[in-house]
Amino acid sequence: MTVAIPAQGFSRAQCVAGLRTALKILDKWGASAEQACRVLRIARSTYTRARQDDSQWTVSLDLDQLQRISMVLNIHATLRLVFDNPENVYGFPSMENHNAFFNGRTPLEIMAQGDMISLYETFRRIDALRSAQW
Repeated sequence: MTVAIPAQGFSRAQCVAGLRTALKILDKWGASAEQACRVLRIARSTYTRARQDDSQWTVSLDLDQLQRISMVLNIHATLRLVFDNPENVYGFPSMENHNAFFNGRTPLEIMAQGDMISLYETFRRIDALRSAQW
């Protein structure tokens, strides 16, 4: 049995705040519960508990989970920089993309494959949109 301890000195409360924020973003992107769990590598029970309004609930996340949360937050930040309208900020991850990496799939589909490489490569492609603006 593996016991998750807060990585990099994050408190359990900070882990909850990051997780809840990432879940709100994924929800606005149109992710299903299953997709959100795969993107963040969390159990369905953790997903359910995080979405409840329970200020006493805490969670401990491992470094991989914290990195996944960070990537979701960074993708969201990039989309906010690249797009002015909320429809694109929140809709882009669910839009079919015909660039070579995506091959007609949505960024969310790629991220929800569940592996860190797919999440990271999706982040890289979206982050590259920032330099394309200038």
